[in-house]
Amino acid sequence: MKYLSLLAVVPLSAIVGVCSGQAGPSQVGAAPELPKPERGLLPDMVIAKPAEWGSKVPTVPDGYSITAIATDLEIPRQMLVLPNGDILVAEGRGGNAAKLKPKDVIAGMIKAKGTSPVKGGNRLTLLRDAEGDGTYEVSTFAENLNAPYGLALVGNELYVANQDALVRFDYQPGQTKASGPPETVTPLPSEINHHWTKALAASADGQYLYVGIGSNSNITERGMTAEADRARIWRVNARTGEHKAYATGLRNPTALTIQPDTGQLWAVVNERDEIGPNLVPDYLTAVQEGAFYGWPYSYWGQNVDERVRPQDPDKVAAAIKPDYSLGSHVAALGVAFSIDAMGGQFANGVFVGEHGSWNRNEPVGYKVVFVPFSEGRPSGPPVDFVAGFRDSDGTTRGRPVGVTVDPRGALIVADDLSNTIWRIAPK
Repeated sequence: MKYLSLLAVVPLSAIVGVCSGQAGPSQVGAAPELPKPERGLLPDMVIAKPAEWGSKVPTVPDGYSITAIATDLEIPRQMLVLPNGDILVAEGRGGNAAKLKPKDVIAGMIKAKGTSPVKGGNRLTLLRDAEGDGTYEVSTFAENLNAPYGLALVGNELYVANQDALVRFDYQPGQTKASGPPETVTPLPSEINHHWTKALAASADGQYLYVGIGSNSNITERGMTAEADRARIWRVNARTGEHKAYATGLRNPTALTIQPDTGQLWAVVNERDEIGPNLVPDYLTAVQEGAFYGWPYSYWGQNVDERVRPQDPDKVAAAIKPDYSLGSHVAALGVAFSIDAMGGQFANGVFVGEHGSWNRNEPVGYKVVFVPFSEGRPSGPPVDFVAGFRDSDGTTRGRPVGVTVDPRGALIVADDLSNTIWRIAPK
């Protein structure tokens, strides 16, 4: 694989001083191996080399087919399957946090090489298979939004989590275009938006909305004042906008979902960087009300992050472990529970969209995995469900983000590098 250079004559790995080239520890499941922290000026950076799909498509298991149902979008992020089978896609690119150090500027420039150059639509796009033949018509449902991300439907009300506010549209079944501008339910923290994405899920009874709000730093480099109301999940009253912290200490909860039958809230969370290629594992967890998950003081329970100042032993003692490690730096950005119609071994569990690493010498992620469940809990190692986004030489044609399940029996995947929506279904 090819390593990018920080300066024309100085390899990035030489500056960092940490580049093992060896396979990492076993890091999936309830008890991941956690090595000692490794520090350097910058983490190892191996960035995707974008390329066109051409005649290629992602790989899926035997017995399944994959189809591109929409292309040439403008940074598709999360999706929502409406009751009539239409699919809403939130498109946008947000963030407004200033870089803190020269290394942040350099790292940002390098990371940008592995993303789409498209500006971002700031809109909702509607996909409709009117003839039921697998061909989807594409139209604009709503425009002039502010980096929309999370989506939820409660009755005849469509909720959208912009990067700065939770808003609400009136929605009638079969509607193809918003009837007017949205109403603001509640502002969301956005004065600084280091992690700008606002994940969203509605409670089973529709009374509450859960909003994931990421931190404004890796480990409080902007100070704790900038982290007010950050790194947490809000519970918002859907009618009044009144909100409270439902759970805290989650560095960047990028996707939320409600478990069928139980009504339990689950999340995927991106953990902290710059202490080595195998720290800290991103994770999948059932979110416990009132729980503290460690950020910034500790990770995976009581593992103290010595970089944080001041330390807080009481908070560390209160930190709980997540349920399931997905591996370090996989960048999980999507989560959805499966249904029986997905068939076989993929009927009971969750699908997780892994956007892919940028900060380790052996890239990970760049795929959609399936985590099997038994009796309502994760019960085995993840299984690749959609792969082939990245070749061994670094050529990368796509990067998965949001995932959602069509009740008719298909997984819908947003790909924000090729700006494509993929549909995977049993043959």
